[in-house]
Amino acid sequence: MITADCFATEPWALTETPLNMELLPQSESVFALSNGHVGWRGNLDEGEPQGMPGTYLNGFHELHPLPYSERAHGYPESGQTAINVTNGKVIRLLVDDTPFDLRYGRLLKHERVLDLRAGQLQRECEWKSPAGHTIRVRAARLVSFTQRAIAAVAYEVEAIDTSVAVVVQSELIANEELPTPANDPRTAVALTSPLDPEDDEAVDNRLRLIHRTRRSGLRVATAADHVVEGPPGTRSSCESKPDVARLTVTSRLAPGQKLRIEKTVAYGWSGVRSLPALRDQVEAALVAAADAGWRGLATEQRKYLDEFWARSDVEVDGDAELQQAVRFALFHVLQAGARAEECALPSKGLTGTGYDGHSFWDTEIFVLPLLIYTSPDGAAEALRWRQRTLPQARIRARQLGLRGAAFPWRTIDGSECSAYWPAGTAAFHINAGIADAVARYVSATGDAEFGRTIGLELLVETARLWMSLGHFDAAGAFHIDGVTGPDEYSAIKDDNLYTNLMAGRNLRAAAETAARWHRETAAMGVGEKEVAAWIEAAKSVHVPYNECLGVHEQHAGFTRQERWNFEETRFDQYPLMLHFPYFDIYRKQVVKQADLILAMYTCGDSFSAEQKERNFAYYESCTVRDSSLSACCQAIIAAEVGHDELAYEYVVEAALMDLRDLEHNTRDGLHIASLAGTWMALACGFGGMRHNGDVLSFRPGLPDNLTRLAFHIRAFDCILCVEISADGVKYTLEAGSSMTIQHYDESLSLVLGSPIYRSISKAPRQAAPAQPAGRPPRRPQVQDEMYAQRTDSRDEESS
Repeated sequence: MITADCFATEPWALTETPLNMELLPQSESVFALSNGHVGWRGNLDEGEPQGMPGTYLNGFHELHPLPYSERAHGYPESGQTAINVTNGKVIRLLVDDTPFDLRYGRLLKHERVLDLRAGQLQRECEWKSPAGHTIRVRAARLVSFTQRAIAAVAYEVEAIDTSVAVVVQSELIANEELPTPANDPRTAVALTSPLDPEDDEAVDNRLRLIHRTRRSGLRVATAADHVVEGPPGTRSSCESKPDVARLTVTSRLAPGQKLRIEKTVAYGWSGVRSLPALRDQVEAALVAAADAGWRGLATEQRKYLDEFWARSDVEVDGDAELQQAVRFALFHVLQAGARAEECALPSKGLTGTGYDGHSFWDTEIFVLPLLIYTSPDGAAEALRWRQRTLPQARIRARQLGLRGAAFPWRTIDGSECSAYWPAGTAAFHINAGIADAVARYVSATGDAEFGRTIGLELLVETARLWMSLGHFDAAGAFHIDGVTGPDEYSAIKDDNLYTNLMAGRNLRAAAETAARWHRETAAMGVGEKEVAAWIEAAKSVHVPYNECLGVHEQHAGFTRQERWNFEETRFDQYPLMLHFPYFDIYRKQVVKQADLILAMYTCGDSFSAEQKERNFAYYESCTVRDSSLSACCQAIIAAEVGHDELAYEYVVEAALMDLRDLEHNTRDGLHIASLAGTWMALACGFGGMRHNGDVLSFRPGLPDNLTRLAFHIRAFDCILCVEISADGVKYTLEAGSSMTIQHYDESLSLVLGSPIYRSISKAPRQAAPAQPAGRPPRRPQVQDEMYAQRTDSRDEESS
């Protein structure tokens, strides 16, 4: 359990003092560095002790079989698992022939700092060896945003109280031993020594290893170069074997003398390039990085992040821990996607192998809104990846007897690898999420070329799927039956409201885009009759509603189902899917994560204000938030309907999902969608931002816990700053000639350099609805108290 005292609360950094051995797996995720292409978990420099070693390349994976007791048409045949590739961050240290291992000797000081502005993980420690000799180690590492293939380490050893002989071993290591996955032997097989060696070399200060996976046939090359600075007499030698390449540096340090090694590591992988081509690729990357050196790379990193924070920072006054968490969230979302070119955005980023490194619907619904309005180039790359995987999606649709494209529920390379039908293939709403992101991106950026090419193709193929999946009844209503919506506790249902409404948006967007690009649409075989059918279906989608209760139904018949017995469900029986059979869960009124509530955000114009209030109260009472994707959605609607305090608590839950390990699985990697959802909860919840058509609208308000909120929006070739306080809101156009926005029901015309101030109309405060028994928002202070009580009880038992 990560408690409040694990990390110091500060606005621009995450500092750990002292080292907590019990939390190494969690801190390795929290301190992970990535640029969207290369990912290094925050392991200690010496490699041990460790929770789980991790070096990842986005898209690099191994295949494993998906055995079924009974075969059936349409089942995926192969699973995909992200694997730990060659570890280039290891630098081992021996002091007078004693390994520098924090489990031995005496650790006098240890501090690690994730600097959110420098983009570095920095470390300083003082250690007294079992022989009584004291040394100081300073280290820093980065994964470069500006040089996509490059990661680097600066490692410095200083003698403190006596002369010491030191040996530093800088290594490249492949096929590291990993903890065995507890619940999936198929994955364990895929992860056991998955890399077959093809080439190794060590010359001067240069190291290189090249390997290839057995099943997926992907080749990875890793190379490292070093700059060594030490006192006279410092010597080095190198060697290589199939799975290890090593540079060994020896030196004798008098008190105050230092040995410094700057290590630059280059990565490259491909499924088609030859061994010589990949070898030359990483060697060339090292040459380019050598021109900059460690200091140049660090300077480039800082400049890149200065520009990022200038356009993307969110300022939160009144809650220092939330301010830190928001910036931590923004930094990790940036790391997940900044240089993910031609690859997906995994749900854990490149911080761990949770969910096998797969990408889900999280990307388009939770991550891309943040990128669209702050870093639109990253959003465009993610959508281009979806367009590049259209061939696999078309094949999948044909397997299912459908037209258009059926995008995979979980994937690395674009092929479906979900072996569980109800929570996988039946969740067709991923198609509508992709279409929604396309429409948002094109509207916000005005990128007509993207809309004409990538956007049009994605919209047409997703629209075609809905027309073959749904049907008109005798009364002319359009139904989509037998699907699973965002709530995975309600599977294979008819007329999931979120799916229906989002499909309608998808169909309308496809029709509007087709009308704009006649020639390109005709080339895809789209005629007027097909477009007319899209428009008719969009107008006629069935919206389940219970007249007696006055609420919308999550799916047809949801409100007549038996309610889950929350009062007799123990706290330790959550999440429900790990303690109760899906058969029982599927037939009860219990919601894993926001579903209809999410629909009221994405399709808000389909509901009246009164309906939103009643719907929120009804579904709040049966939503258990067994998914990290829920809290941010509930925060947005809670703020809209006037439950500011409840909205604030949900924002805090989303923001601290990993910093406090609220789901108890941060060890497997960070929850990138929840981190991105923190931005959504603030900008769209307390900022009240909505994007309808080509207009941004705002209905701002703050909870009593906060005194000020400021954020930036990039849209329509402009940059808008929205600053909210108890006194009102200030809209400032910081770039662009002019911009029109909506403030409540008032249209405002903004020009550069002339802020507009307006008052805030807060919704009447109401008593917040209750959550299911035992499932209120996870307040960090309560979590800390529970952890302290458990710790105290264990101490009493041991004594």
